[in-house]
Amino acid sequence: MSTARVGDICRSALTLTLIYALAACSTLRPPVRHPPAPPVMPPPPPPSNVDAIPDAIPKLEPKSAHGNPPFYDTLGKRYYVLGSADGYVERGVASWYGPTFHGVSTSSGERYDMYGMTAAHKTLPLPTYARVTNLRNGRSVVVRINDRGPFVGNRLIDLSYTAASKLDMLRDGTAFVEVRALVPGGSADVLTRSSETPPPTLYVQVGAFADPNNAQRTIGRLRAAGLTNAFIAPPSNDKQPLYKVRIGPIADVAAFDQLSAKLTAIGFAGARLAMD
Repeated sequence: MSTARVGDICRSALTLTLIYALAACSTLRPPVRHPPAPPVMPPPPPPSNVDAIPDAIPKLEPKSAHGNPPFYDTLGKRYYVLGSADGYVERGVASWYGPTFHGVSTSSGERYDMYGMTAAHKTLPLPTYARVTNLRNGRSVVVRINDRGPFVGNRLIDLSYTAASKLDMLRDGTAFVEVRALVPGGSADVLTRSSETPPPTLYVQVGAFADPNNAQRTIGRLRAAGLTNAFIAPPSNDKQPLYKVRIGPIADVAAFDQLSAKLTAIGFAGARLAMD
């Protein structure tokens, strides 16, 4: 055998030896372990009298450094953050979030306290103070919005445990509400609004049209889809009349969810809660 051939064999044997040695080292090396996330501590038990916890008191605050981008994307949908809360009034379905999120960072960077008077909203600036009124029983609270959400279904606002308790919606989990932004120094009535407002009749408003013919065409589409309780509400302003196409009345949140889903399926995704 030639010297060159012997050299080749030796080099091959050395290479295989090194490969096996490296493989053995890699096998014996312990896997890299990341430190476990600290356990989430369970929240303390609720105070003995949750209803005695005071409402949030509106005050001037700068916008949070976190949670106020011009827009953001979540679950395939884009949301545009409002530049100002001034004049914001909307009606819809409120939900509440509790122990699972207690102590977790909110979108503003603050820690969520389920026993505080706070809330989450998709588009209002953080923070924003708002009066939330249960449209079924007239109960009303003032909360400080410091988080984003809710992103489930057609929910309008997510309330803390305490805010939901004071509105008497813990058992059902949801409620029809009005959300009215409160701007300190503005004309909104912050502290003296009556809680004796009788429950209003609620509807789903599909659209509002200056041209009555457009309203009639919409009624035709809705009734063709089986929504026979659609109607046109009489205009309330003679100078700039709007013909509001509505469906209802709506009995409860489950009926609202079902109707909203059907309207979306037939091309009316912008439907909203309305009342007399």
